[in-house]
Amino acid sequence: MAGNSLHDDLTVFDGLIVSKWDRSVFEDMVKGGVTAANCTCCVWENFQGTMNNIAEWQGWFREHDDLLIQVRTTADIARAKAEGKTGISLGFQNVSAFEDKLGYIQHFKDLGVGIVQMAYNTQNLIGTGCYESVDRGLSDFGHEAVAEMNRVRIMCDLSHVGAKTSEDTIVASTQPVCYSHVAPAGLKEHPRNKTDEQLKFIADKGGFIGVTMFPAFLRKGTEATVDDYVEAIDYVINVAGEDCVGYGTDFTQGYGRDFFVWLMRDKGYARWLTEFGEIINPDGMRLIGETPNLTQAMERAGWTKGRTAKVMGENWVRVLKEVWGA
Repeated sequence: MAGNSLHDDLTVFDGLIVSKWDRSVFEDMVKGGVTAANCTCCVWENFQGTMNNIAEWQGWFREHDDLLIQVRTTADIARAKAEGKTGISLGFQNVSAFEDKLGYIQHFKDLGVGIVQMAYNTQNLIGTGCYESVDRGLSDFGHEAVAEMNRVRIMCDLSHVGAKTSEDTIVASTQPVCYSHVAPAGLKEHPRNKTDEQLKFIADKGGFIGVTMFPAFLRKGTEATVDDYVEAIDYVINVAGEDCVGYGTDFTQGYGRDFFVWLMRDKGYARWLTEFGEIINPDGMRLIGETPNLTQAMERAGWTKGRTAKVMGENWVRVLKEVWGA
């Protein structure tokens, strides 16, 4: 369990984890005092592939019920905290699982999917990813998908999405949308990072920003420490305000080079999109079990307990309750 007294008292929500799931990772999540997290079960997969992944998750929920709780509502997050377990909210990093069928959206909601990213890096039927050369915005089918996601109460995520498609989605959605795991372009220029204008726009429209620690997106890259991660969060707060900011690590714990090759190619097998170089998480946040170090870094930065509590989880819980309706 976590050893930091403030951290122990917090509700901690990580906006994005995409690790190589097994019991050792689940144990590390509990060790790190992670109350709940948005956990990826779709990146490039189609409907059938995503259903296979969800079936595997259902098995893990049964097999590791001493560690895990499936999260469908914010009450489940509170229960995870009370029981000393980690809540898992299933999430997508792409709409590829929807294929071209709006009816699948309700189906995945019924299975517990709570957050869905509108595109993963490239073009799909709904819109455009951040690595495409031209972003034509949200398609007509995309507008239908956003409306249906609003109806069933799945949160729209725009982290890997192009600027125009993101703007269209923010405007089209009747519920708050999010960047679940992004970093500020004001500290480092990168196609995945968001400008001050983009950060302010989503905040002004009632949306939410989770800040990532992925090394390629941080100012110091692989030389970054957990304090540099807090610097990035602080930067976003100064742009958008502390009430709409949380954190989303993008932990890839347990994976090696093959996984990142799969991520860096369109649909996992086609053209190369980017090159990350060496992946080394910030010193002090190498493992999920070190999450208490993030709280301690916030304290070192002079943050109030109130701001720390908000960013470590309270803000996420508030916005998720607004979107999920419970």
